[in-house]
Amino acid sequence: MFAGWPTAKIVVFLVPFGLIVVAAVAWLLLRNTIMTRLTMVKQLRNDPDIEDWLVVFNWTRKVLYLPTVVASLVAFVLMNLHEHQYLTSLDPYVLGGIWLAVFFVNFLIDEYEIGVMVLLITALGLLAGGLWLQYMDWLKPFLAAFARLRFSINSIGYLVIALIFLLAIVISWLKGLFYYVAITPNYLNIKSGPTESAEQVSREEFGTRIDTGDFLERCLGFGRIVITFSSPHRPPLLLLVGRIGRKAVQLETVRSKLAIEHGQTNHERKEGSQA
Repeated sequence: MFAGWPTAKIVVFLVPFGLIVVAAVAWLLLRNTIMTRLTMVKQLRNDPDIEDWLVVFNWTRKVLYLPTVVASLVAFVLMNLHEHQYLTSLDPYVLGGIWLAVFFVNFLIDEYEIGVMVLLITALGLLAGGLWLQYMDWLKPFLAAFARLRFSINSIGYLVIALIFLLAIVISWLKGLFYYVAITPNYLNIKSGPTESAEQVSREEFGTRIDTGDFLERCLGFGRIVITFSSPHRPPLLLLVGRIGRKAVQLETVRSKLAIEHGQTNHERKEGSQA
């Protein structure tokens, strides 16, 4: 197979396989010391002293571009069919305009915190502006200017955009395996690395609240869990989490309880029976 290949080409060819071998060896050596978020969830689920708990991590804000990722993948399929003459009726510029509109809305969600009041005022402002343009007979020329934009991307371009955002989301999920917080009735466990390194904060030293002030962000199922500390020198933790409605209920349940170890309960029962 390597006959006629120069040494440099053989080395470059073997580099990916060498990296895979190094990663496999590292995993075999460190698998007993690596503590992931999934391992923490399993431990808490099997702990008889803790019935309610919550493990969360901070998503990258690029996760808010999931609608753009979906739109890009759909556009990739449609454009691929069009380019191979299976969907000749498709107008690439109409498809590009729809994709651009989805991306623009995603950009607004990512860039600005839009509450219900701001959204309502914006909608009323657009309506008032449209009525004014219509009264001045300028609405059709205004819309025609956008029609002449003629935005279009080929199928590979849509695929590349989707993969870029997906890569950022996957990297965020992988980082969340090692950087996360576990909230129990008695303490907060802040994990910051692939090993057992962690910091525990007692329940009296921190507080929590849910922030769903961004209406469009909430429509995508995301919100923030804000963890504040009693120490004025410690900044709060802001965690962007998905399925925020469910997480809010779990957090409220956890913070309203205080876990008591079984051993302590049995000791108290013995003292009571002796008395």
